[in-house]
Amino acid sequence: MDIIYASTQSGSAGGSGGMLSILPFILIMLILYFLMIRPQSKRQKEKKLMIEAIKKGDRIVTIGGVHGTVVGLKNQGKIVVIKVDKNTNLTIVKSSIAGLAKSVTEEDTKIEA
Repeated sequence: MDIIYASTQSGSAGGSGGMLSILPFILIMLILYFLMIRPQSKRQKEKKLMIEAIKKGDRIVTIGGVHGTVVGLKNQGKIVVIKVDKNTNLTIVKSSIAGLAKSVTEEDTKIEA
């Protein structure tokens, strides 16, 4: 009889121990969210707003590292024509813009896989 009583006592204590063993994983996930995921999504929103606000005359850098000045927009603003040199204009997709020339870092020109 003592064996049955002892097994029921350890079973009820093990239930609360199971919740405590999950707590470190929950804390790690919260830390990852606040230190990695949230700042990255904030940067993506800022970049999206910056790309949508590009207008004629802005100096930009493409993901490939090409510097140029916006001379026009085509196809409802999805295509951008940039002037690279006196006689050279490039037509690029708006999503290939890394940012404005004054604020682009090396990290912005890395191609994301």
